[in-house]
This record gives sequence, C-alpha cells and structure tokens, in this order.
Amino acid sequence: MTLPASGSLKSVCVFCGSRSGNDPAFTRAAIELGRTLAERKIRLVFGGGQIGIMGSLADAVLAHHGEVTGVIPEALTAREIVHQNVADMRVVDSMHTRKALMAKLSDGFIALPGGLGTFEELCEVLTWRQLRIHHKPVALLNVNGYYSPLLNMLRTACENGFMGPENLGFLHVTDSIPALLGYLETYGHSEPESDAKVQALT
Repeated sequence: MTLPASGSLKSVCVFCGSRSGNDPAFTRAAIELGRTLAERKIRLVFGGGQIGIMGSLADAVLAHHGEVTGVIPEALTAREIVHQNVADMRVVDSMHTRKALMAKLSDGFIALPGGLGTFEELCEVLTWRQLRIHHKPVALLNVNGYYSPLLNMLRTACENGFMGPENLGFLHVTDSIPALLGYLETYGHSEPESDAKVQALT
C-alpha cells in the first residue's frame, strides 16, 4: 500500500444534517471541523444549504477564509435555503447527480450527525467502496455516541452474514476531529480511482 504525500487531501465531502439537532455538541463539532478544514487548506464539499449544522459547517470554513463548494439539486434550492455566501455553488438536476458530483470533487468523505439523507449518503459511499466504484476513505465523527446504534446495526449485519468483516473496515470511526483528519490525510490505496464508474451511476 502506497501512502499519499503529506497534504494530498485537497478536498473532503461532508454529509450532515440540515437541522441542528437537540444537542449543542453537534453544532460545536461542525464549527470545529469547519475551522480545522480551513486552517489545513482542505476544501469543503457539502450539500449547499445554509441551515442546520450543514450551514454552521460552511459558515465556519468561510469565516476562516477556507474554500467551499456547494452542490444542490434545483428542486431543493428553496427547501434547503441555498447558502448565499458560497461562491462556488453547483445547481444540478437530481439527487443522483448531486451525490455523484460530490464524490467526484472529493478526496474523502466525512459524516457528521444528521437524519435520513445523511444516513443514505453515508451508506451509499460505503456501498460504492464495497463495490470498488471508488477507493476513497470514509470516516464518521461519532459526536456524543450519536452513531453508536448504527454501528451496532452494522456489526449485527456482519454477525448475521449479510456483510463481511472487511466491510466494517471501510468505515473509520472516531470522536476526535484531529484523529479523523489524520486518518484521511494518511490514507492510501493500491487501486486506481474510477470516477467514470461514479458518473455512470447518475
């Protein structure tokens, strides 16, 4: 396995909620992650909204002079309230196109707390990883144990023969932002990326 050179993580896709949730720790984690991405000069690729922890994350990157790219389907531009301060906003035709473009623009993936959309996005990039459609790192920030029930479900699926043990290894889990970014920045793989395969899913 060949590790990338230091600083090779240029952009990261973050999946997270368009609501803030009931625990202030969720918003604090989004703000800290945004600040850290900006300080490390890692571009944020996100869902394009300005509400919930999604908005807090983008605000934090912008406040610290970081680079942000938003990707949002035209049908959701009103519902998710497009972030007005993001200069690089890509409006696309569908959710499928949104996810494929976010994947293409990113060197890795992070999941923060969120709801159904976040769960779906996380599971999809893990499925793509399992199918070797991409070979990018996927990490989960388990703020205050928010994702522990999901992790238990994944282990249950493995124990019952619906997943192999290697599939659990596709997801890196931590409650530390420095550890999370350290994993993404030192991740390596021996197989070529296949953006063409990702695009073919749209």
